[in-house]
Amino acid sequence: MSLDNPHSMFDVKGKVALITGASGAFGAVAARCLSGAGCKVVLAAGNADAMAEVAATCTNEVHQIKGRPDNEVACEAMVEEAAKVFGALDILVVASGMNKVAMIEDMEPSTFERVMDANVTQSWLLARAASKQMKAQGNGGKIVFVSSARGLLGHPAGYTAYCASKAAVDGITKALGCELGPTGITVNAIAPTVFRSPLTAWMFEDTEKARAVREGFLSRVPKGRLGEPEDLAGPLLFLSSAASDFYTGHILYADGGYTAG
Repeated sequence: MSLDNPHSMFDVKGKVALITGASGAFGAVAARCLSGAGCKVVLAAGNADAMAEVAATCTNEVHQIKGRPDNEVACEAMVEEAAKVFGALDILVVASGMNKVAMIEDMEPSTFERVMDANVTQSWLLARAASKQMKAQGNGGKIVFVSSARGLLGHPAGYTAYCASKAAVDGITKALGCELGPTGITVNAIAPTVFRSPLTAWMFEDTEKARAVREGFLSRVPKGRLGEPEDLAGPLLFLSSAASDFYTGHILYADGGYTAG
């Protein structure tokens, strides 16, 4: 890595990346971004058809695993398969997770537990499996979680489970950043606010309801717009490459300044 050739700091050609939740909005961005940058990507998702559509957008070697990281065995198996297929595991992107919106008096405890399991426990299990593999390889590695601005800020409309889960992801990021730092493995999180995806497409529409919600939200965003998928790709490439070797335990807010004001 040289300042005379700064682009080399972002070179991930030949690296192996495991992306969970690969059929989702962020997982699709991660797959296209890292594949386009030269990574060999291993996609994991429960929806095989949607994952195949994402795989078709990848421009480099790709391997697909049908399954969700919903227990220790599944997480270990995903990491083992990624390392076996491509010979190593250099990057883990945890884009799997879920949200259930309900006011606290209407939310069943079992629903709260499912959100916490999907967003927190599964992230921890995947990091546990990946860090063991990366330590065994002895070359360091990159672990990237997907958090949210809601890990820092509350929300008035039934987000107790989601906000709590993302705050926990932030805590895991910081703790593992400290714990794994001496091994050369960095652990960071990208925390977006609202960005364009199949779930939020209605907010970009030219309807009275969409305009009202959008305008209320944009009054808090200094950049004056909602996020686009490309806004997540740059931070991901940074956190997946040697450019971020001195960065660990960080929460990188991809939010147009939303959390700054």
